[in-house]
Amino acid sequence: MRGLVVPEASEDFTADPVELFFDLAFVFAFSQIVGLLLYDPTWNTVGKSTLIFLLLWLPWSQFAWSANAVPGNSRTVRLLFLIATAASVPMAASVTTAFDQSGALFAIPLAIIFLTALAMMVIGLDSDSEVYRSSLRYGAPNLVGMAIIVIGGFLDGDARTVAWILGIVIFVYSTIRAGGSEWILRAGHFAERHALIIIVALGEVIVALGNSVAIPLKDKGGLPAGSVIALVAAGVFAGLLWWAYFDRVQPAFEHRAEETPSVERGRFARDVYTYAHAPIVAGVILSAVAMEEMALYPSDPLPAAFRFMGAAGIVLYFGGVGIGVFRAFDAFARERFVALIAICLLMFFGSEVDGVVLLVGIDVILLATLVFEHLRIEGSPSRSGDNSVHDHRVHDAGVIDDAAQ
Repeated sequence: MRGLVVPEASEDFTADPVELFFDLAFVFAFSQIVGLLLYDPTWNTVGKSTLIFLLLWLPWSQFAWSANAVPGNSRTVRLLFLIATAASVPMAASVTTAFDQSGALFAIPLAIIFLTALAMMVIGLDSDSEVYRSSLRYGAPNLVGMAIIVIGGFLDGDARTVAWILGIVIFVYSTIRAGGSEWILRAGHFAERHALIIIVALGEVIVALGNSVAIPLKDKGGLPAGSVIALVAAGVFAGLLWWAYFDRVQPAFEHRAEETPSVERGRFARDVYTYAHAPIVAGVILSAVAMEEMALYPSDPLPAAFRFMGAAGIVLYFGGVGIGVFRAFDAFARERFVALIAICLLMFFGSEVDGVVLLVGIDVILLATLVFEHLRIEGSPSRSGDNSVHDHRVHDAGVIDDAAQ
């Protein structure tokens, strides 16, 4: 190994491979949530799954901030990421039983991951900097919040639920309080990290589809025509969700973050990424549950619980995107709002409609929405005037001024 020339660690703030490795551990956790909802589609389970997801979002989000503040390719940072990745395995494995016998097994690794990320930020910053002092002020209440979450893992019933909700509230309070502090924010890395977690969540849709394929293939040795159509339609659905974020919105968010004054960037990133991206990822997970049910039983009417989860998932996904767009550009993506209404009506009145028909209908609505949005924005007068490279980049990247008209 002596012949291997390793370059010195530099401030390369693209996502390091260890960050991708860390994200993949969350595929396991997300798949556990999908399984929980698929096999017990009740309001109680939806509530528990929501709380579990928000708790999972805490350590992931903290690592996004911490790795953005310090060089991600140093061996110390990589070691801390690997420790967190190892801790994420028992955390993810206990997702389905976190409200039963595995509360402590879920809460303790979660706290270890969060505190590891927090320590990485504090250790990696200059102790004489204002950002270092900001991180200490931000971290103090979160230490209390994580302690409450761990204690909640040892409690039973409603006491555990209350403790975990309180821990989340403390985290939200600390992020609001930290909004006026000074933070390091590298827009490219931050945008990339949140784009990657969306891809991880979209990968869960593919995993769900794989599960729905494996069952009939094993039992019957083949797939009926309805299942094939459902699989194709579900794959199209995942692609449309990808396009709805990555074609226009994702580069626009990054561009706006780069243009935001440094003193305002922390607040911008908190609102557009930490807050608005949570419902986006949660929406993908809920949608995956409905996709798997429709692919498993394409010729049967979709039960009410799964119609609700499918509609709620799409509302959360596009709602989160819409909140981010409004916060970043003061713009209202009206075609997408109309699409949400149409999909909710389709789900509400589609109680007697086969699952595959509902899925194809959703695809048609989403495709038409994105096409009309593209034609309106690309064909707007603002694009036919100044054809400079800079203006083309800005208008092509986001639903900006034209969308607000």
